[in-house]
Amino acid sequence: MTRIKGGKLHAKRRRNILKHTKGFKWGRKNKIKLAKIADKKAGQYAYDDRKVKKRLNRGRWLIQINAAVREYGLNYNKFINLLKKKNSNLNRKILAEIANKNPLIFQKIVETVK
Repeated sequence: MTRIKGGKLHAKRRRNILKHTKGFKWGRKNKIKLAKIADKKAGQYAYDDRKVKKRLNRGRWLIQINAAVREYGLNYNKFINLLKKKNSNLNRKILAEIANKNPLIFQKIVETVK
C-alpha cells in the first residue's frame, strides 16, 4: 500500500489556526507554534468569560432593583422577601428591566407587594 503524507490536511489545520489568531499581537498571529497556544488560551478565556458575564449581569440587576425600590421606602432584601411571600414569578432580570423602562408598572408591582 502506498504511503499518504496528509499534506493537505496539515496545511488546512495550520491555515485554520492562523485564521483564528488573525489580529493577535506579535508572533502569535503568524508563527504556528505560538498561534496554537494563543488560540487554545483564547478559547479558554472565552468559555470562562461567558460565565463571568452572567455573574456580572446578575449583580447589575440587583443594583438596579435596589436603586428603584429605595424610592418607595424599601430595600432590595425586604422587597425580594415580600415577592417570595407573594409567590411572584418575576425574576431579577425582568424586574430590573421593568424598573428601568416602565417605572409606573414597577410602582404598581411594589404597591401590590407591600
